[in-house]
Amino acid sequence: MIKLYGYKKCGTCRKAESVLAKAGVDYTFIDITENPPSSVALKNMAQQASRDLKKMFNTSGVMYREKNIKAKLTELSDAEILKLLASDGRLIKRPVVTDGTKTTVGFDETEFKRAWR
Repeated sequence: MIKLYGYKKCGTCRKAESVLAKAGVDYTFIDITENPPSSVALKNMAQQASRDLKKMFNTSGVMYREKNIKAKLTELSDAEILKLLASDGRLIKRPVVTDGTKTTVGFDETEFKRAWR
């Protein structure tokens, strides 16, 4: 089962949902702000997406700026990054779509369509 971690008020997440719907892909929507993935799940998803943990942050988000994460990022260990991401779904770049084997993070339409069609 494909899981889409997103936020209903996020335009990018709505675009991702539209692509999945048009392709006839069944998925479960999970509100990332209410039910963020665990640190273990995030680690697995980052590996599946071939994404550095530091690139899992929603750098344009309010929480990222309020917590001044950019300044702290170089000093954080992977475990600390995962703990921070898992503590607040608003910090995670979205949408995150996974089937347990492959994962996409963010929305590049071409890459997204290739991965989920």
